[in-house]
Amino acid sequence: MLETALLHNALSNILPLATEGGSGSGGFQGPSLEDFFPPGIFFQGTIFELNRIMLIRLLIVVVILVLFWLGTRKMKIVPSRGQSVMEFGLGFVRKNIVEDNLGIKDGKRFLPLLTAMFFFILFMNLTSVVPFLNIAGTSVLGMPLVLAIVSYIAFIWAGIRKHPGAFFKNALFPSGVAWPMYIIITPIELLSTFILRPVTLALRLLMNMVAGHMLLVLCFSATQFFLFTAGGFFSAFSIGTLAFGFIFTLFEILVGVLQAYVFTFLSTVYIQLALAEEH
Repeated sequence: MLETALLHNALSNILPLATEGGSGSGGFQGPSLEDFFPPGIFFQGTIFELNRIMLIRLLIVVVILVLFWLGTRKMKIVPSRGQSVMEFGLGFVRKNIVEDNLGIKDGKRFLPLLTAMFFFILFMNLTSVVPFLNIAGTSVLGMPLVLAIVSYIAFIWAGIRKHPGAFFKNALFPSGVAWPMYIIITPIELLSTFILRPVTLALRLLMNMVAGHMLLVLCFSATQFFLFTAGGFFSAFSIGTLAFGFIFTLFEILVGVLQAYVFTFLSTVYIQLALAEEH
């Protein structure tokens, strides 16, 4: 968790400026968790309330649908640039994630789900660096949790369909183990296989995107503070914070892509384990 360590170090060194200046005196205001709980914009006070993050999620769904429609509506033998980019992305998921782990036959069954999962997470993650959006759609627990549940259901469904009546038994009571050892092994398998997997999937994605957002807000807020509020000699510090902001923006793009890959890859591996013959 490199980003988390960097965030902790940066906050511990820079945030004291906020307490010295105070909000009333124009002191530096660092990032806070309030960014992840924005006020409602539409339908306030109802179960259909939409805040900024929810609107970003809806926007990304529309963007993905439009892009895939535009990229596939006029398929040609000699592909256009847009078709080439689309085929490259789809081919990357199919070959490097799905077929390498599940094979061609099983890969075809789960390819639509895993492809949708990869691109959905990717686009949601990259909203953290899009101007005027500036926060990832996956930086609040709800979305990573839903994605983890989808992955978990696919894992359970694949195991039950492949090994009806034996999936849970073989997962919790692996063969070749002396029966007294099941007292220790079975609870561990239950915890690691059926409880911790969806939890770790959700938390890994969530914490990386939260840490990335906090780092970017910290850098660009500090740049604004040094340049427009502190003034004088302190204005020179804005060059450094702006440079770090640019570096962390590139790093956030890398993390966004990597987390989409990791989440989809692990989901594929879990499905492969459910389909394995030892189950």
